[in-house]
Amino acid sequence: MALFAVMLKFTDDLERRLQIRPSHREYLKTLLDSGALHESGPFVDDSGALVIYDAADLAEVQELLANDPYAPNGIIEGVTINEWNRVIFRDSAPH
Repeated sequence: MALFAVMLKFTDDLERRLQIRPSHREYLKTLLDSGALHESGPFVDDSGALVIYDAADLAEVQELLANDPYAPNGIIEGVTINEWNRVIFRDSAPH
């Protein structure tokens, strides 16, 4: 498994996003419980979000993202996906 950093850019339709958000967050919770989601959250300016998936490959990430309620409901305007090499983090032991 690998970590993938996914940056989402939201459309300006805040009302629609707020309607879909509960199902989006429920979906992410199921991914967290299954181990497919490492962490996620919106940017403070609410322009988008960062989602870190734990997936086998890019195809799996694309499938996870396609199944997110935000995707088919037109909330996501842009997506950037990069495999992420987590090197330094708060709970890491010195190497």
